[in-house]
Amino acid sequence: MGGYCSIPFGRTGARALSVGPVRSTSTWTSPTGKTLRLELGDITLIHCDAIVNAANSRLAGGGGVDGAIHRAAGPSVMAELDGIRKQCGECPPGGAVVTRAGKLHAQYIIHAVGPVYRGGRQGEADLLRLCYRNAFRLAADRSLQCIAFPAISTGIYGYPLKEAASIAVREAKDFLSKPSSIQEAIFVLFSQAALDEYSHHL
Repeated sequence: MGGYCSIPFGRTGARALSVGPVRSTSTWTSPTGKTLRLELGDITLIHCDAIVNAANSRLAGGGGVDGAIHRAAGPSVMAELDGIRKQCGECPPGGAVVTRAGKLHAQYIIHAVGPVYRGGRQGEADLLRLCYRNAFRLAADRSLQCIAFPAISTGIYGYPLKEAASIAVREAKDFLSKPSSIQEAIFVLFSQAALDEYSHHL
């Protein structure tokens, strides 16, 4: 169920951790000193090794976060996705692919495909968990240190914010509690309501 297809770029290491002009709020720290941070702002302004895009299965761009990331990153990202589609076809829900980040303040964009919410009885929770796991794995495979996420599937895909936040925070904490290159995960949230809900699960 789900997986990931990526065009290999090799291991380029990681840049220093920093963040663009967004408002940092709550932070959780693992026993080994890794951090999970919540921020309110625009994910396209984040300075991080990898920015996660809430993509669709066609990897064709769209509205919301997906459209904003493509507009900010520029056309080179879609050109790379064209190549990935030729190689792998569509990306199923739960899967993720990786491209370079174009004009963003990042090395890579991880295009993660979240599930459309259909009442919660069609495996949506498992697919959302897999979406986060694959994104983390792609970042760790490239020896990156920092990864930034939006609230995947909570926009037009209709995933209830409470349930989505619980899954997202749990998966991030779980990954940060295991050995990997990832030292920091950031959830960049679009509204105060989303920030409050994620904070509740931190």
